[in-house]
Parts: sequence; structure tokens; C-alpha cells
Amino acid sequence: MDGSAGLIILGLLLGMGILIFLVLKTKVHAFPALIIAASVTGLVGGMAPPAVIEAITMGFGNTLGSIGLVIGFGVMMGRILEVSGAGERLAFSFLKWLGKKKEEWALALTGYVVSIPIFVDSAFVILTPIAKALSSRTGKSVVGLGVALGIGLTATHHAVPPTPGPLGVAGIFKVDVGLMMLWGLIFGIPVIMTGVFYGKWVGKKIYQLPDEEGTGWVRPEHPRTFREFVEMEEKKNLPSLWISLLPIFVPLILILINTVLTALDRKGGVVDYFLFLGSPVIAVGIGLLIAVYGLFGHLRRSEALERMEEGIQSAGIILLVTGAGGALGNVLRESGAGEEIAKLVAQAPLPAILLPFFISTLVRLIQGSGTVAMITAASISAPIIVHLDINMVLAAQGAALGSMMFSHFNDSMFWVANRMLGIKNVKEQLWTWSVPTTLAWAVSLVMLLLANGIVG
Repeated sequence: MDGSAGLIILGLLLGMGILIFLVLKTKVHAFPALIIAASVTGLVGGMAPPAVIEAITMGFGNTLGSIGLVIGFGVMMGRILEVSGAGERLAFSFLKWLGKKKEEWALALTGYVVSIPIFVDSAFVILTPIAKALSSRTGKSVVGLGVALGIGLTATHHAVPPTPGPLGVAGIFKVDVGLMMLWGLIFGIPVIMTGVFYGKWVGKKIYQLPDEEGTGWVRPEHPRTFREFVEMEEKKNLPSLWISLLPIFVPLILILINTVLTALDRKGGVVDYFLFLGSPVIAVGIGLLIAVYGLFGHLRRSEALERMEEGIQSAGIILLVTGAGGALGNVLRESGAGEEIAKLVAQAPLPAILLPFFISTLVRLIQGSGTVAMITAASISAPIIVHLDINMVLAAQGAALGSMMFSHFNDSMFWVANRMLGIKNVKEQLWTWSVPTTLAWAVSLVMLLLANGIVG
């Protein structure tokens, strides 16, 4: 390794060390931490200061230019689905289809669908009352039901655009969003199966039910007998199933059509209009319009706008972190760090497809946020593995799936899940959320290796 290559590697290591230190040990947020790390990496790596600034601004702008609008539309639509009760309608419908004594499957499937456009934390808060009601009526532990719901939500939250995290990863890796969605949906299936089976087990280990008033919790010595599930949706003014599904499935179908036509290299005539409608920005925008007029038709204009703006407010930091991740990735490209590291990775025994997966895992354990972990891993690994002969969509999924590892005290979802389910004991908190997320991570690792062996 020559002197310039040594400086490039030093800049990368120093930048990453500073990033980890700032996120873990200081009060500096991940957004400025990523920009600081990008600056240090570029300057120490031998780039001229003006070139570093240009690389940061270009990386930030180009990343948000491709996905910023989609994130904006997606969070507005997600807020509408939350407020309107469309998520609850999906849960009740899945219960009816699957039948009695399959509550864990119904909740996991609900989470699998609902978390595509809705942030996992808020979706869990919205849907937990359904888990509590089911627990009261069936005698099943609310912990087992809540875990099944939570892992169902986590599966698509970590892997399927237009959820901002995987959408940002797709933008950084420059992979087709439709293919990212398709693989995310496939990887999510064994993940939710894992959540259901673990939920059934942990529900017996931690047997807890809501009390009769629904404001506290009780732990009977013996499981209560199953009682017929009462159709609770009849007591609520929930939207119909078809209008609850349309805002989610119309964009998915349009984007998948775009992906198929692009793969077939079809262009011209009416095909161009399908490609236009299937672009992520337009497709999610159409889903938003369906949600506005299908689910918010009864609201006054001012109230509808206020609800949608609430969604935008929650997306601000995601946009900033995503853009900063793109800035760091562009600096790594421009400095030549990616090419130098690629040479080392190519000689290492670790399969290159696992590089983004384990970087994401490390960052997740350090700072807690799955979204930040996957975007950081994508920013670091994309410019490295772009020089290698691997499937970039699977690599992008690796960055996304690796961020499920061992959710613990530094992750907001850890506290949301345990608080909503009434778990206060630390050991039980780990059983309730840290263990199932780690099992989901392990299953994802196996699936990633299998997929890479088949199509990589």
C-alpha cells in the first residue's frame, strides 16, 4: 500500500472512529456527526478542502433529490392511515380471515402490511390496543401477542420501501426501488414467522393480561380459557377494508409494474405512461391522494392539512440523516476510500455481501436507531462494494436487515414495546424485545446468504 492509499485508509478509519464516538459518547446528533465524519474522512484522506465541501453538498443533494419527495409523501400518507383507523381495520379483517386461535398470525400479518407506510413506533402504539383487546377476550398473554405484532411491524419497517430507512438505503446504493421492495417482502416472511413462534413461546413464559378496567395488568397463576372473539370493529366507525388497503397496495402495484417493464427494457407509447405512474414519487403521491379523499373525506380542509403536516414534522430528521448519509458516501467515493477498501475486502475471508450487513449491525448496537444504522452502513459500504461483483440489491437489503440486531436500551422502540405491554422488569424487557429482534436478525442473515447463493 503506497503513501496516498495509506492516507485514504487513515482518513476512513479516523472518520468512522469520530462518527462512532460522537454518536455514542456525546450529545451530538447523528446528522451533524455524519457531516463531521465526512469532512474528516475527506481532509485526512488527501482531498482539497473545496473538494470536500463540494462532495458533501453534492452527495446530500443527490440523495435527497431521488428519495426526498417519496419520504414526504409517504409520511403524510402514513399519518392519514394512523388517524383514520385504517390500520385497525386491516387487523380486524386479517383476524376474520384467519379464524379463531390464530391471533398471533393475524397481528403479525397486520404489522407486516401496516408498517410499509407507517413508522414502526407509531404503528405499534396504534395497534397495541387491538392486542390488549384480544388478550382480554382470548386469555392469551398480551406479551406474546405484542411480540408477534412488533416483529411483523419490524420486518417491513427494516426492509420495504417506502419506509424511509430502506428507501434511503436504496437511494444510496442506487438500486431499483421496486426490486428493493420485492426482496424486502420476501425476506420479511420468515422474519414474521419467527416472531409468531417466539411470541407463542414467550407468551407462556411471561403470562400477563390486561385487568378488567383495561388500565393495568394482572398475572393469573393459570391461563384463562379461550372465549369467542367479539367483532369489535362493529363498535367503531372504522373505514372499509378496500379503502384501507388501496393507499398501500396501489403504489406497490404501480412500482412493481415499473420494475417489470424496466427489466424487460420496454419503452415508448403507453409503456412510458406506466413507467411514469410507477416511478416511486408519482406512485406514492397517488397513494397519498387516495388516502386523502378515501379516508379524510369527512374532515374539514384545515383539520386534514394539520394531520398531514404532523407527519411531515416527524420526517424532518429522517430526511436530514438520509442526506447526510449520502454526503458521507459521496466523500468516500471521491476520496478513493471505496476503491482502496474494496481491494482489501476482496482478499478477506468475509463474503463481500455481508459487509453492509455487519456494519449495520455494529452501528445498531452502538447507537440504537435502526434507520441511522442502515443508512450509515449503506453510506460506508456502497462506495466500497460497488467495485465488486455482487448483487447490489441484496447488498442494500443486507444494510437494512443488519439493523434489526438486539434492540436494547438505546432504541426508542425497545421502550415503546415494553411500556405499551406493561413490562417493567429489565430481564423480562430483554426477553420481550431484545431476544426476538436478535432472532429476526439471525434469520435475516441466513436468508441473505441463501439468496446470495441462488441469485448473487
